[in-house]
Amino acid sequence: MKMRSQYAWIKWCMEAVLAAMAVLPTAANPAVPSAPEPKDVPELMTTFKGEKVTTREQWEKVRAPELLAEFTREEYGRRPVERPKTLSFAAAEPDAVMMDGKAIRKRVRVSYGGKYGTNEFTFTAFIPRQEQPAPAFILICNRSAAENIDPTREKKSDFWPAEQIVARGYAAIAFWNGDIAPDCNRGLSEGVFAVFGDTSRPDRPKDAWGVLSAWAWGASRVMDWIETEPLLDAKHVAVVGHSRGGKTALVAGVYDKRFAMACSNDSGCSGAKLNHIDLPRSEHLADIVTTFPYWFCRNYVRHVNAEKSWRVDQHEFVALIAPRLVCIASATGDAWAGPEGEYASGALASPAWELYGKKGLVSNGFPPPETPLQEGCISYHLRTGKHNLTPYDWKVYMDFADRHGWRK
Repeated sequence: MKMRSQYAWIKWCMEAVLAAMAVLPTAANPAVPSAPEPKDVPELMTTFKGEKVTTREQWEKVRAPELLAEFTREEYGRRPVERPKTLSFAAAEPDAVMMDGKAIRKRVRVSYGGKYGTNEFTFTAFIPRQEQPAPAFILICNRSAAENIDPTREKKSDFWPAEQIVARGYAAIAFWNGDIAPDCNRGLSEGVFAVFGDTSRPDRPKDAWGVLSAWAWGASRVMDWIETEPLLDAKHVAVVGHSRGGKTALVAGVYDKRFAMACSNDSGCSGAKLNHIDLPRSEHLADIVTTFPYWFCRNYVRHVNAEKSWRVDQHEFVALIAPRLVCIASATGDAWAGPEGEYASGALASPAWELYGKKGLVSNGFPPPETPLQEGCISYHLRTGKHNLTPYDWKVYMDFADRHGWRK
């Protein structure tokens, strides 16, 4: 009886493991569990007054502005300045030929000032040595700069595979987000915030910008320099970020129309993930506002535990990038980011592109891993693996740019 009991226990354990494996994406079973259906999603093409939006003019003059105002006031915050009058660029180091002669490295110091002081940050650009101006990818790096965006290339990281980017004919540009504002509560009183705001005030305005918007502001200052650099094609520049950087990439793409593409990698809650979908293992507003309140404006807290009753959702933020290009990426082992919700935002944002006679996300449903959807102006892919930015993700982003004629 004892042996029979042990056998039954082992058999039960094996069946439980096999049952769990059956719902995980594998080579034999690439489909993930059927994605839950979004419910009661705010209608993208209906104004706050209840009017249907059927034309590009209505979108540009009424719907897009009211959505932008809502997200600015309630989530990301109002910026005190865009391009500062005192903005200037200088070489931080002499230009160097690197990557076995395939690239020119430029180290650029960005300086700026405001009412309360001055500040600066430095970024690195590896530009392919070629006859035509190169399109570019800007990485908003939210990980260790020394380990991930080393300008000497003594340390190479898959997080920013600059050599592979250059080999594809694209410039690889990166800056560290912490140089714009620290990724912590004191970030709201240092860096760019100390230059343009009175940090001695005990209470910031409830709609004042948060750190995500500040990091995106930094990407726009890099874009200002790109417009001055003859080796680069300023009409074809993508902004890329992972996780909190992925949220930032979307913010950059929405608030700065000069970016031709925004690549949001595993951005999750307050990024590409839809709130009106039942994903209990994913991050929610209560989680993110408790842990990272400084990423957002103070008004955002009033939507905690009430996001499903808010009159907007993140698919409408993604839609504000139309008719430009958007890449949304997820990973099979990243339930916290809510892959099904990230995919749903791309699908539900698509009508904005249709107003311009373009396709948004072309899909027959939530895709299996390693099957990028790239027929329209919204790219979505699900990668096997964990929460990370990998060479495969970079390949998908560059493939999408290629598909849209970025390398002539």
